[in-house]
Parts: sequence; C-alpha cells; structure tokens
Amino acid sequence: MAAKIPERTRNSFRKARPLPVCLLLALGLAALSMLPSQAATPIDNSDDIPPLELFFQAGAVEDADAKPALEALGRSWRDSYTAMLVELSGPTYPEIKSRLFRFLSKQTGQFFGQDSQRWLRWIWKQPYEPHPEYLIFKRSFYKIIDPRMVKFFPPGARSLVRLDEVQWGGVKVNGIPPLDHPENIPASEADYLKDNHVVFGLSVAGSARAYPKRILAWHEMALDRVGGTGITLVYCTLCGTAIPYKSVVGGQHRTFGTSGLIYRANKLMFDHESNSLWSTLLGTPVIGKLAGSGLKLESLPIVTTRWGEWRKKHPDTTVLSLDTGHERDYREGQAYKQYFATDSLMFQVAERDKRLRNKTEVLGIVLSPYTPGGKEQSMAVSSRFLKRKPVFQTELAGHSLTILTTRAGANRVFKTGEQGFQRLLRDDRVVDDSGKAWKMTEDGLVSEENPDRVLPRVPAFRAFWFGWFAQYPETRLVK
Repeated sequence: MAAKIPERTRNSFRKARPLPVCLLLALGLAALSMLPSQAATPIDNSDDIPPLELFFQAGAVEDADAKPALEALGRSWRDSYTAMLVELSGPTYPEIKSRLFRFLSKQTGQFFGQDSQRWLRWIWKQPYEPHPEYLIFKRSFYKIIDPRMVKFFPPGARSLVRLDEVQWGGVKVNGIPPLDHPENIPASEADYLKDNHVVFGLSVAGSARAYPKRILAWHEMALDRVGGTGITLVYCTLCGTAIPYKSVVGGQHRTFGTSGLIYRANKLMFDHESNSLWSTLLGTPVIGKLAGSGLKLESLPIVTTRWGEWRKKHPDTTVLSLDTGHERDYREGQAYKQYFATDSLMFQVAERDKRLRNKTEVLGIVLSPYTPGGKEQSMAVSSRFLKRKPVFQTELAGHSLTILTTRAGANRVFKTGEQGFQRLLRDDRVVDDSGKAWKMTEDGLVSEENPDRVLPRVPAFRAFWFGWFAQYPETRLVK
C-alpha cells in the first residue's frame, strides 16, 4: 500500500513537530511500500508472526479501523513487540495513545499507564526476542522522521546491541551540527572566557587546545586537527562525557556525524564512509556494515578543567573562537541548563546503580590486561573522592595507576608501576616516596632527576555515573 503525502505534511514533520497518527500511519505504510522487496526477512507463517503493517494500522484515528489490527496482533502477540507500539505511540493523539497502552496492559499484564519510559524499562528486562523484521520496522519508522536515517539500517545490517534500546534522540541527522575544523584563537584573544569556565583540554605532539564546554555542548562533536593529528572530539551531553578519538582507524580516515539516535542515553555517531552507527563511549561500530569488524577508535587523553588553570599550564594554548558559523547562546551554563540542574534523566536506561546519584561525576578508565586477548576491565572513581584524595594509587587489569587531581578538580591518570607517590604540589609537580619530584605533563610524569624516565599517561574521561554504568555494568566503583 502506497500513500501520497502532501508536501505541507512533509514540511511540518521536517520541523520535528508531532504528527497526527493518521499521517503517521500513512507515512509508515508508504515507507514500507517503498522498501526494496529483497530487504524483507522471510517469515514462517506457521509461527503466526504479524506483518509490520498491522503495527502501523493499530494507530488508526478511528477505533473501527484500528480494531481489526489490534485483534490480529492480539492473536499472535509476543511481549517482545511492546517496544514497537511504545515507539509508535510517541506522535499520537491522546485518545490513540490511551488505546495503544490499554492494549499493551491487556496483552502483557503490566500496568504502567502511558509512561513510555517505564514500559521500555520493563521490556529491556525481558529476553530479547524481536520481530524478525524489526530492522525493517526501525528503518520504516525512522524514515518518517528523517529519510537520511534509512542508511543506518540497510538490509541485513548486523547489530551488536538490542534494537529496542536504540531510541530517537529528538533531532534529525546532524540536527545538532558538528563543528567542522572550527576557528581557533590564541589564549590572549579569548576575552569571552573567565578563569572559572569549564574547558576540555588536550595536547597532541606539544600542541595544546581548549574546547569550552559552553560551546561544545551546543554541537557535541568537533572535527579538528591538533598537533598534526586528525581528531574527532565527541561530547555526549546526556552522559557528560567528552572523548577525543583519532579520526584514522583501520588505516582509513573516517568523517563522523551525529545520527540523531541514542543507545542507553549515549549518542550514536555515524561515519560517512560506511554509514555504520558507532557508540561514542565505546568507540566501536555497533550497527551496520562495520559492526563486528573489530575496529576500535583510539582515544587520546583529555582533561576537564577550568580555563584559568589550563591557560596557566599552557600559555601557548589555542581555544575555540565564538565565531563558529552558528547562532547559539554560548554563555556559560546555558546549554542543557535544566538537564544539568537536576538528577532526572532525559532518556531512560535499562539498569541503574543507586550507589551514586544518576549524575554524580565519575572518572572512567578502561584498560586491557597485559596478556594478549584479555578482556577489557573498567573502573569508575567518584570525582568527589578524588578531590579529597588528590594522590590516589590503584590497580586495574594488572596495571598500577596513580590518579592526580589538581585544586581545580582536573584529573589525570598515569601508569606508575611500582613507583609510589606522596603529595601533589601547587606547581604541577608530584613528590614520590623517596622525596624526589616529578613534573606532571599532558603526556606523562617526568622525573626531574632523570628526564628520560617518563611514566605514561592513560586516557580517562569524566562521565555521569548512570551513563558510565549503562555502558559498563560490570565496572568497579571507587567512591
């Protein structure tokens, strides 16, 4: 069944306004009809698996039109279909939303009203047994939101994550525009910054650069070049994590963008070369052509600090200019102001850990053991704990680590082996157990007695506790 959609309808949806469900139905069926026939997964009729059209038809405006579809779904119902109706209920009229959730309660025996997030949390706890054409459903539904999203779910695409945990983040493809090699200025010209403003600082091959949170929060990604190295700096505002990756992976430079989709409250980015979806926190492709390829982006050390401290440590640093080519309110603390002000989540996750509040900041570290092929291990250390203990020595995956925290709260992690340290001085030097001083740099700890002796730095990232735990549920926590 094909449906001709008026141009004004398409235009209204491109502005991300909620659609009446009758238009959703028409668009959904039209999207299904335009898919290539070879995209469909063969269905064994003996299993009584309902066709995808029934899910869209269940949202018809008139009860008389929806009733046959609901009856057919009821006869072949599986609880794993819940997420499909929950997702379709988003842009509906209240009375239709009520009808769909009444149907879900009848079929599942669960009573969550119209709280879609509670329904999702419930289904995520169930075994993952999706409709065999769930990939086509996702492609059809997201085509309604933005036709460009179709490329993220090609026929037969492999997914390393539960598709029912992939949600629309409320924006279209690159609706949050990445900064593409933005203009940078010397520190002396950055008169818009105050010393207490938060920046993300990194240094590559001796070249230092600061990315103010007040700018990056509006763009969530910067494609840049620092110290001769192409980088993709991803900032997930939802989970509070800024990670710089080398843009070259597997011998190929990849150009990334924002997909508009999220997984476990962590944004999914995509590379333009293959249109695969990548986890920004894991640095790996999770859906599409590259999923399961073994590719993993190499992360670089970064520090969350204050502009005054970063500028003092790196007087030759460059910093983003306010002239980004976009009109945004770049004042400190304006982006996601309400979200950062509470402990509430914008998007739910399957599991939460109440040992810390959702948005308590932690320092996350992931390391592989020395043994080749060993499983990665992760740990999270509360930022409050580190502020009380500016020199903290620990172990992860067989590596002895020292975490140093400055007065401004900047955390840096180093592999220190058997070398012990006692205290951190104000001039960025740290004193070891024998009373000798080491210089703290962005690359490592350098012995003042023997400058050739350098203890390397380890990439580590600030994150909200809920976001880190959602991706690393087996993480070790130090609080």
